[in-house]
Amino acid sequence: MRFVRKPLRGKRTASEVLASLTVRARERKVGTAAGLCGEWFGAQAVLAPEVRLEPADDPFAPLRDLPAVPGDGVGGGWFGYLSYDLADPSGRSTGIPRAVWGWADHVLRLDADGQWWFEALTPDVDPAKFEDLVSAEPPPLTWESTELDRPLPHIEAVKACMHAIETGELFQANICTRFTGRFSGDPAGLFAAGVHTLAPRRAAYLEGDWGSVVSLSPELFLARHGVSVQSRPIKGTLPRRGPADEHLGARLRESVKDVAENVMITDLVRNDLGRVCEVGSVRVPELLAVRPAPGVWHLESTVEGRLRGTDEDLLKAAFPPGSVTGAPKIRALDLIAELEPQPRGVYTGAIGLLSPVAGLELNVAIRTFEITGGRIALGVGGGITASSDPRAEWEECLHKAAPLERLLSQPRRAARTAS
Repeated sequence: MRFVRKPLRGKRTASEVLASLTVRARERKVGTAAGLCGEWFGAQAVLAPEVRLEPADDPFAPLRDLPAVPGDGVGGGWFGYLSYDLADPSGRSTGIPRAVWGWADHVLRLDADGQWWFEALTPDVDPAKFEDLVSAEPPPLTWESTELDRPLPHIEAVKACMHAIETGELFQANICTRFTGRFSGDPAGLFAAGVHTLAPRRAAYLEGDWGSVVSLSPELFLARHGVSVQSRPIKGTLPRRGPADEHLGARLRESVKDVAENVMITDLVRNDLGRVCEVGSVRVPELLAVRPAPGVWHLESTVEGRLRGTDEDLLKAAFPPGSVTGAPKIRALDLIAELEPQPRGVYTGAIGLLSPVAGLELNVAIRTFEITGGRIALGVGGGITASSDPRAEWEECLHKAAPLERLLSQPRRAARTAS
């Protein structure tokens, strides 16, 4: 493999170009397009024009024996996801594949300054075919969805979790539920509109014969560049209604419950990375930073270290993400299986890209739609501690889901805005 790149003249947004790439790939019958938008590999977007995303019997196979390729960019690599169901001790599944990967030998990258680049790991792809595409009017991609059905508030599950905490079984667990509905139309249009209207930092779109995943996540699970590893766990939430309430975000740092959530999970992530990083290299350069996300404020911390193993070692040590499981993690996984009536699917797994040029980046698959067989599912949940209020935990779920439910209910307006 050899890294090559060329600047492109177009000025369309990432969501617009992904829509164009999706239609192009379907017409050419070369698989589909995949996209990462927001903050990925130091860029605003990394899009794969042609990739076949297939279920993986061995979810960690792409992480093995991938040679490093020198270059200043991304070039291509393995796009895919690892679902939470891989770690569910009950063995249950939503039916969507537990892991999906696909190789892309060329990508379009929108850098931090708004410049589009064609990048490839082979000289065989002609960049000229993309010159017009990044300037072209995007195709209209529309969808329709029913209002999402909500199960009964999971107050009893929260109470049971709090009882387990009170008896000393664990310190914290993330308890979730699943909203579902009917969906028709184009998931790529939903993703493009979501990126445009919600501006999530770690958005990802994957599509295959098995279905589609539309992830509008704000959270970084893992980034590995060279031997440097970073994770940014999010725990702690307050409703957010706009710039005018920015001062309210500071209240998160005054909340005993929210601060406890974040500190416990940050310590868990530190221990996870400590298993595969050089002794003494793991540190927390930022603790309890207040960050905006669609509809909410979050507390976010940063944990980093120097990897002494492989990407496979890193994933096996840290997956599933600590922020969506609990502490200690093994007991939290068991309790989640006991208290949650449905499997999670891709939700709270990880989605992203492994590049031989740029390294590895994966999000935490929260704020994520799973679409298959004419159905759409949205997982929502939150961290439970000894000081949780069961009814407030349900309200937090509704606050997190609200921007996504509004997006689903306004397909025509959102589709026009995205174009």
